[in-house]
Amino acid sequence: MTKQQAAEIVAAERFRRGITWRELAEEIGRPLVWTIAALQGQHPLTDEEAGTIGRLLELDEAVVEALEKQPYRGTLDGGAPSDPTIYRLYEVVSVYGPAIKEAIHEEFGDGIMSAINFELDVARRPHPDGDRVVITLDGKFLDYRW
Repeated sequence: MTKQQAAEIVAAERFRRGITWRELAEEIGRPLVWTIAALQGQHPLTDEEAGTIGRLLELDEAVVEALEKQPYRGTLDGGAPSDPTIYRLYEVVSVYGPAIKEAIHEEFGDGIMSAINFELDVARRPHPDGDRVVITLDGKFLDYRW
């Protein structure tokens, strides 16, 4: 079974059982967004984590094993994504990516933000014009060394 097939089964079983992503994250002791990404096939789970998810969602052993496999990360089909939420993130990077890069270089020097030594959080912030989505990207700075 592929990680993508396992991800589809996990999503269906989670929905069918009325279990939230947050509940799954708390059960395995991982951050919310990391857990969602892992269960969508972007990270491997440990044997213990996969077993816990398997028990909670009553998954077949083949699905549990697929959750432990190493993934091919960051793979999106085709060009710009068509899902509106994902597209907005794509748009943010397309419009502001070069400016973010310049700001990082000005503040830190020649280097990049790690997406491996990295934390990500999504939060809600009340606002009079409508609640705001706050996305925090927190990656270690890695300088280029020649």
